[in-house]
Amino acid sequence: MKKVLFVCTGNICRSPSAEAVFRDRVEKAGLSHRLSADSAGTEGWHTGEAPDNRAQTTVRKRGIDMSDLRARELAPSDYEEFDLLLAMDFGHFRHLHHHAPDPHKEKVKMFLEVVDIDGQTEVPDPYYGGLDDYELALQLIEPACEAWLRKLS
Repeated sequence: MKKVLFVCTGNICRSPSAEAVFRDRVEKAGLSHRLSADSAGTEGWHTGEAPDNRAQTTVRKRGIDMSDLRARELAPSDYEEFDLLLAMDFGHFRHLHHHAPDPHKEKVKMFLEVVDIDGQTEVPDPYYGGLDDYELALQLIEPACEAWLRKLS
């Protein structure tokens, strides 16, 4: 089974949204026996908390429930446990790459590297914005999740 880890800063907006969307697409494709997903934050500020209500609202509009997800901080063991660690922005990529043991550095990728959406290379952090910012993030997350699913299946 291939295991994918989505990573952002606090693990309450972008990465749990990507995890929820990816899991939904994996389940609908009948590939739950071959692919699994989790998410984590580079910081532990929100450990144990549910995703931000605005993220939940935006994802729920697509018929996906992520209320059971809980924030956690990236662990050293994640580099060994996961086959792919996907960074939402360049800051996360640098953090992941810097902390990755040498044999696992190649597992670290930019989340949006598999799609070309108006030249976007990062999923902007919606945390300090409104629902429109969460909607924009999901408009990037959905096609990237679908592209990763095609690439991994």
